[in-house]
Amino acid sequence: MPTRRTLTACFIVFYQCFITLSANALETVEQWGLFEIALPGPADGNPFIDVAIAAEFTHGDATVTVPGFYDGDGIYRIRFMPDRRGEWRYVTQSNRVALVGRTGLLRVVAPGAGNHGPVRVHNVHHFAYADGTPYRPLGTTAYTWTHRTEAIEAQTLATLAGSPFNKIRMAVLPQDHGIAYMPPPRFPFEGSPPRDWDTTRFNPDFFRHLETRIGQLRDIGVEADLILFHPYGKTWELHALDAETDDRYVRYVVARLAAYRNVWWSLANEYDFVRTKTEDDWDRLFRVVRDADPYDHLRSIHNGNRVYNHAEPWVTHVSMQNGPAVEEAGRAELLRHVYRKPVIIDEARYEGNFMRWANLSGQEMVHRFWSGTVAGIYVGHGEFFHAPNNVTWLGQGGELKGESPPRLAFLRNVMEDGPAAGIDPIDRWETADIGGQPGEYYLLYFGRRAPTKWTFRLPRYRLTDGMEFSVEILDTWNMTVTPVDGVFVTRTRPPYDFQPGSVDERLTDERDGRSVALPGRPGIALRIRHVGGTAPVPPNDPPIEP
Repeated sequence: MPTRRTLTACFIVFYQCFITLSANALETVEQWGLFEIALPGPADGNPFIDVAIAAEFTHGDATVTVPGFYDGDGIYRIRFMPDRRGEWRYVTQSNRVALVGRTGLLRVVAPGAGNHGPVRVHNVHHFAYADGTPYRPLGTTAYTWTHRTEAIEAQTLATLAGSPFNKIRMAVLPQDHGIAYMPPPRFPFEGSPPRDWDTTRFNPDFFRHLETRIGQLRDIGVEADLILFHPYGKTWELHALDAETDDRYVRYVVARLAAYRNVWWSLANEYDFVRTKTEDDWDRLFRVVRDADPYDHLRSIHNGNRVYNHAEPWVTHVSMQNGPAVEEAGRAELLRHVYRKPVIIDEARYEGNFMRWANLSGQEMVHRFWSGTVAGIYVGHGEFFHAPNNVTWLGQGGELKGESPPRLAFLRNVMEDGPAAGIDPIDRWETADIGGQPGEYYLLYFGRRAPTKWTFRLPRYRLTDGMEFSVEILDTWNMTVTPVDGVFVTRTRPPYDFQPGSVDERLTDERDGRSVALPGRPGIALRIRHVGGTAPVPPNDPPIEP
C-alpha cells in the first residue's frame, strides 16, 4: 500500500501537471489585441431586438463589462480589448438561459511590434497611444471607400500603406456620390434599396465587411475615424430614421467595432446639414456612444455652417471644417486656446480641380498643414480631381493624384522628430508663426513670405544667457534640410527676446544680432534646437506675458 507521503507527492505532481496543462490551454491575446467569444444561441424571433448579451471580464480589482451582439446564423459574439497583461476571467450575462453563465480564462501577453494601443488625448492639446508613444495625426478623407468594388478597396489600402497618412475619415453608411457607376453592394439593414428597410434587423454581412477593412487599416498603422451619420445619402434616407433606431444602430456599431484599437468615433460629417436631428439629438447620441464603449475611444463631430459646442465633456477633441483657420498660424491657435483640447482641422478645403471647397493647389494644401503645425494643432488632407466614373479619392478612395502627399510625408517626419511633448505655440500674442517647446525646440514657418535672411531672435520664455542652438533651413516644398554652420549662443535682449552673442566667431556679427541667409521663396521653415551650453530655465518658471 502506498504511504500517505507517497500519495501526497503524487497529488502534488498531478496538480502541477493539471495547472500546467490548463495554463497551456488558455487562449492568449496580446495587450490591446482583440479577443472574441462566439456562442450559439436562439435564432427564433428577432435576436437583434429580443436578446441581450454581455460579458464581465475581471483582472484583479479591474472589471470591464463588454456588450455583445448578434452576428446572424444563431451566433452571438462578444469582443474584448484587454488593457492589462496577465490572466483575465470572464462570465457571460444575458436575458436568455442558453447564454448565461458561460465562463472562461484568457492570458494577455505583451503587445506585438506596432501595437501601441488605442490613441488617447495627451498633454491637453496632443495625442499619444496608450503605451505613451506620441501620436501625431496626419489624416486624410475617403468617405465611402468601403462601399466600392474589391479592386478599388484593395487599391485604397495599398495607397494608404505607401502614404504618410496615419488616420482616415470614413463613413459607415453609403453616400450618393458615384453610385451611378458603382452602387453600394451592401446596406446596414435587411430589406431592399432604396428605402424598403427593416430597421429592426441588421445585415451582418455589411458589418463583417466593414470590420475586415478596419482590421486591415490597423495592420498598416492607420486609425479609422468612423463617421456614424452624414447627410449625403438621400437615396436611402438612412440618416433620417427615428431616435430609437439611431440609438440601436449606434449601440450595434459600438458593440461590433469598439474592440478594434484603431477606432475613433465621429458622430457626423457636417452634422448641422442633417436636418432631421436637433442639437439635443446629437448630445444624446454622444452619450449613447460614450456609455456603450467600454474602452472610451476618441469622440468628435464635424461641422458644416454651425459649429458644435466642443466644450461638452463627451467631446474628446475638436474636429472642424474651417479652411481660413489655417491660412495663417495665429488664427488656428485661437481654437486651441478656446477649447483646451486637441484641435484637428479635418477639412481645410481639399487639393483638386473641382468647386471652391476642392480647388487648392498642392502648395496651398501643404502651406495650411504647416500653418496648423506651428500653431500647435493638426490638419487633415483630402483631394478631389475629376476622373472617369467619379472615382475620386475624397469619395471612393483608389489612388492619390495630388502633389501634396510626398510633402506631407516630409512634414510627418519633422513632426515625429520633434519634441515628445508636442509642438505648442510659444509667443502667441506676438510671433504666432513659431511653435515648439521653449528652451528646447523651435519650428519657425515663414509661410507665404519669401525672406532672404532671418536675424536670430527667440521669445525669452525658458531662455538664459549662454544657451547654444543649431539652426536648419527646411524647404517644405522641395523637402530639403540644410544645416546652418556653427551654433548660436544666446544673450539677453530685454524685455522679450534673446539674440546670439559673439562667442562663435564663425558667424558674422550684425548690429541687431547674427542672421541666417534664406533662399527668398515661400514655404521655408527653420528648425532650431538646443544643443549645448546653459540648460533651459526650469519649466515651472512663470511665463512672461507681454
